Amino acid sequence: MTELRSRRLMLVHAHPDDESINNGATMARYAAEGAQVTLVTCTLGERGEVIPPELRHLSGAALGGHRLGELREAMRALGVTDFRLLGGAGRYCDSGMMGLPDNDDPGCFWQADVDQAAGLLADVILEVRPQVLVTYDENGGYGHPDHIQTHRVAMRAVELAAGAGWDVPKVYWNRVPRSVVEESFARLHDDLAGLPFDKAGAVDDVPGVVADEQVTTGIDGTAYGSAKAAAMRAHATQITVEEPYFVLSNELAQPLFTTEYYELVRGERAVSRESDLFAGVGEAP
Repeated sequence: MTELRSRRLMLVHAHPDDESINNGATMARYAAEGAQVTLVTCTLGERGEVIPPELRHLSGAALGGHRLGELREAMRALGVTDFRLLGGAGRYCDSGMMGLPDNDDPGCFWQADVDQAAGLLADVILEVRPQVLVTYDENGGYGHPDHIQTHRVAMRAVELAAGAGWDVPKVYWNRVPRSVVEESFARLHDDLAGLPFDKAGAVDDVPGVVADEQVTTGIDGTAYGSAKAAAMRAHATQITVEEPYFVLSNELAQPLFTTEYYELVRGERAVSRESDLFAGVGEAP
């Protein structure tokens, strides 16, 4: 059983690399401050597109195993020691992009029974007893089936855990304020000529972009930007980093955010924007 610390943060993600892109600075900051940081990853990303030519021979289970190794390296960079695969390695496989035949694979996460998968996650919640849980919105940030399913499973697991003895006080969804993204892309366009990337992405390429007023919380992880970048580099099959920018397999450059943003969807909202995910949470285990 995980040692119960006074502050406990759980993050639920679809594939290895999602945690570092979305929450790497947040995870590194809270881990450095002594909080218990627990990551639950739902699949190994066996159907991800591989960037480096020398690794493109990897697919299926071989790619999943390689990406698990990348996840271990990323967690080392962030200082996180408690990371788990939902139901164990290989329980649920990557579903591929929306609309592909891969979505029909009976072993993929998109086809998983939500209550069954949520029960597995609820067991982890009951063990760790997090005061804060972070996951995606109902569209999974950008519409990937595994991200949507992760949202469904995480939110249902919170309900199941509440009925079994641990009511998670605060649940957040990953967000990015539109003004921040627009300003960052304006800088990217100015910097693009000096980068090893040919094209810039667009605001809509960033998952979870919403109107500024919808964002309830901003976590300043500037001091942990190098840790986030290192964690992202560890996911070499999926990400190429050139700080403060990166590309995925689409080869479209986008900003690497060291301040990370959230929307509180369960718990009492503060009048002004929070700067701490644990704001208003008592520290007694």
